Amino acid sequence: MTHTTTDAPLVLRHDDNGVTTLTLNRPQARNALSQGMLRALLDAFAAIAADDSVRVVILAGAGPAFCAGHDLKEIRAAGYARDYTEKLFADCAELMQAIVKLPKVVIARVHGIATAAGAQLVASADLAIATLDSRFATPGVNIGLFCSTPMVALSRNVAHKHALQMLLTGDLIDAQTALRFGLVNELVPAEQLEAATRDLASKIASKSLLTVAIGKEAFYRQAELPLADAYAYTRDVMVANLEAQDAQEGINAFIDKRPPVWCGQ
Repeated sequence: MTHTTTDAPLVLRHDDNGVTTLTLNRPQARNALSQGMLRALLDAFAAIAADDSVRVVILAGAGPAFCAGHDLKEIRAAGYARDYTEKLFADCAELMQAIVKLPKVVIARVHGIATAAGAQLVASADLAIATLDSRFATPGVNIGLFCSTPMVALSRNVAHKHALQMLLTGDLIDAQTALRFGLVNELVPAEQLEAATRDLASKIASKSLLTVAIGKEAFYRQAELPLADAYAYTRDVMVANLEAQDAQEGINAFIDKRPPVWCGQ
């Protein structure tokens, strides 16, 4: 990454056997999403989208927290200027959509707090594993700035009443409540977080990259369609999927009782 505020990159990238870990690297600011951080993340996801060696992405935070949301000190220092805030929130929206559109699975590895746009990152990720002591909030209402853009991702992940409870109260919810709401998939002790996330990433990385990409795109597209349209669309997706070499290889391997050999086509 080239975006830095000191000598340290704002986003660290580590590649290991098809799994790429992106670590938000502003620990002293609880990984607040400065404009530089947003651009660094956008650059990272653009590079990953074009990198066929990457099969799964883990999104993590350095230091004591996952992500505390937008950098309010930077917003104030910019004088609340409209040209700055328009660019800031446009970059944030672009990032969240890039995560959803990425043809690889993104797993949020959450510890500490994930608040405001940090909770938005968790909601935008395809999957999330969190520590037992992690906490989540969309607290903008407490400071007069409603979490309207985090609401987009949050309301697409949890029931409306749960989303509104978080948005209207601004209260921190604990990890068990986040699990019950459906904001995260699994809770683990802090010392097991890295291994549990890696195990999930490795399991997904062992699947056909083509099949996962087809399935992820179809999941998000069908969710926005009326029922009949969703079935018509996914019918066409399955017909096209069956023409892929990986689908035919997978079926043949299942019938022949042998492990499949994926080619990504």
